[in-house]
Amino acid sequence: MTTNHASTQTVTSHDGTRIAFDRSGTGSPVILVSGGSVDHASTAPVAALLSTHFTVYNLHRRGRGASGDTAPYAVKREVEDIEAVLDAAGGSACLWGSSSGAVLALEAARLLPGKIRKLALWEPPFVLDPARRPPADTARTFHDLVAQGRRGDAAEYFMKDVVGLPPEFVANARRQPWWPRQEALAHTLEYDATIMGDYGLPEERVRQVSTPTLVLDGGASFAFIQEAARAVAERLQNGQYRTLEGQTHDVDAKILAPALQEFFDT
Repeated sequence: MTTNHASTQTVTSHDGTRIAFDRSGTGSPVILVSGGSVDHASTAPVAALLSTHFTVYNLHRRGRGASGDTAPYAVKREVEDIEAVLDAAGGSACLWGSSSGAVLALEAARLLPGKIRKLALWEPPFVLDPARRPPADTARTFHDLVAQGRRGDAAEYFMKDVVGLPPEFVANARRQPWWPRQEALAHTLEYDATIMGDYGLPEERVRQVSTPTLVLDGGASFAFIQEAARAVAERLQNGQYRTLEGQTHDVDAKILAPALQEFFDT
């Protein structure tokens, strides 16, 4: 496999914020959008594999990596960021989003239908059962904790109260070598919680999306995420659903990339 080295480039979003992306490969354009509590580094393995076939734009979401961050946050601003990268890519592209980044990509497809040729979503984390949803004030909780300088507590709250990770994992997390990166990204947890809203499925907005869309989940992932993925696919105007057997929410790029390539190529 030929290695395509990525170069970091920038565009200016509608509100004047500098937005960065790592560009690699040649071919038709594909934009990648990472999820919550991570940044473009999490999607770099997928970018590397896709770049043997496509021109890949691995987005640094605002507030992460080399991108700027202009207050106040709004989901519309992040859609405008994607639009700015779409324009840099020639005006249209395929779009892939992971987790809460998939929900952001879904909203971009709703608002920018003529600019997104195909859309792929990895496990949008809607929660169909109201009793299992995170607290309604989750975004405000993240905002307040970060404002108080309690970045570690914000990261812990995300793991425990939003994701629902086992208490023993959360208790041990602060001692792990990757913990400082979680604290560095803590201010963006509010952004992804804002994207998710009440974590319920926004059925009317989903039904408005006409872009051909592939909704993917993992066969070893959480049951509630599998239910959500099927529900999204069923409500889309032009949606299809596929399970990658053996995969969890932390999907293997070597399994995911071929599925994306097949869909974007057809």
